[in-house]
Amino acid sequence: MPRTSERGGPRTRARILEVANRLFFERGYEAVTVAEIAREAGVSSVTVFNHFPRKEDLFMDRAADAVDLLRSTVRDRAPGVDVLTSLRDKSFRLLDARHPLSGVADRSVPFFRTVAGSPALLARARAIMFELQGALAEEFDRDPTFEGDATLLAAFFIAGYSAMLVETARRRIAGEPTNTVVQDHRVRLERLFTALRDGVGPADVYNCPAATS
Repeated sequence: MPRTSERGGPRTRARILEVANRLFFERGYEAVTVAEIAREAGVSSVTVFNHFPRKEDLFMDRAADAVDLLRSTVRDRAPGVDVLTSLRDKSFRLLDARHPLSGVADRSVPFFRTVAGSPALLARARAIMFELQGALAEEFDRDPTFEGDATLLAAFFIAGYSAMLVETARRRIAGEPTNTVVQDHRVRLERLFTALRDGVGPADVYNCPAATS
């Protein structure tokens, strides 16, 4: 196969991702090497690692997008909108758009199936959760209007959202009707934000007499 330019850039990155995902879906993550991906994409292994520091990042390449999305949801919200409302609205917009980060996108099933079959990808998913939690807590702490426990709220939101994704993934892999799974996902998403607001969201309950008596 003729080699493509190794000077980098979006086209090279996109080609590497296209090849990597196809091979992972066809053969499973563990069975594919970076050298094979590089050869199929017409670049060197060094070029692959220039774009993706870890092999896992070739498949779970949206971690940086998720961090940016969380930060902007908190930082760029409209005046008078609290952080939980902004997170809730963004989560439902992702769901309605069937965005890949919502867990209900059309390509989610092969993605979930590949992750579930790979200890390395499962470990990377847990590490990404920790990274997201830290980024979100950081944004809460920087926000001058936020009142509450930044660390707890970030931890509960990321854990709750991740638990929902795992359950939705399990049901979609099992072949349950997509519309039913999506509707249940919507209901549980609303429950998550109700629990967050009642439990660890910013509120005056920490200062009320009943809380300190």
